[in-house]
Amino acid sequence: MGRQDGRGERDGQDRLRDYRGKRDFARTAEPRGRSASPGPEPRFVVQIHDARTMHFDFRLQVDDVLRSWSVPKGPPADPKDKRLAVPTEDHPLEYEEFEGVIPHGEYGGGTVIVWDHGTYVPLSHDRRGRPVDFAESLERGHATFRLKGSKLRGEYALTRFRGGGDGSGEEAWLLVRASSGRSGGRGAPDPRRARSARSGRTLAQVAADDGGT
Repeated sequence: MGRQDGRGERDGQDRLRDYRGKRDFARTAEPRGRSASPGPEPRFVVQIHDARTMHFDFRLQVDDVLRSWSVPKGPPADPKDKRLAVPTEDHPLEYEEFEGVIPHGEYGGGTVIVWDHGTYVPLSHDRRGRPVDFAESLERGHATFRLKGSKLRGEYALTRFRGGGDGSGEEAWLLVRASSGRSGGRGAPDPRRARSARSGRTLAQVAADDGGT
């Protein structure tokens, strides 16, 4: 997972080094990643990934990459339901649109659909209520934000509860929904019945269409 260096910023190519090092782009159709300019609002995407184990990939645009977490049970609808989120490597912004079959034998081999995508509003602040840079709030281990997707809407938070940048072990986070009383949005569906927000297809349909089966 990409981290800021001592100067407080890392360039996009370096932040994608782990991502590129794990993939053979002669075999996988995943985007290699190119220089991209962030839009007026940061983006998010939630992909369902039928790999060695079924899971949801939760990605938030932070500067020029997608910060990424693997969420086995997917985003919660109930504020009392805390979902484990394990950080993975930063992904390129173009990954928001990726849907298809990663060949078996490749890193993350399996089928991917875009379950939801949209924009988000950073909400992190300090104890005095002053806004905190979103990347900095993630480095500190707690970030709040409002999702504006077609399926996920409302306020959420990511909180690190284990590990960190001090070498204290593998990181683990919790993804929770804020108990703001605001309605709208939904939780994670049955992944095998879920349909893509991009194409309307299920995992099985993408596997048949894109995997040649």
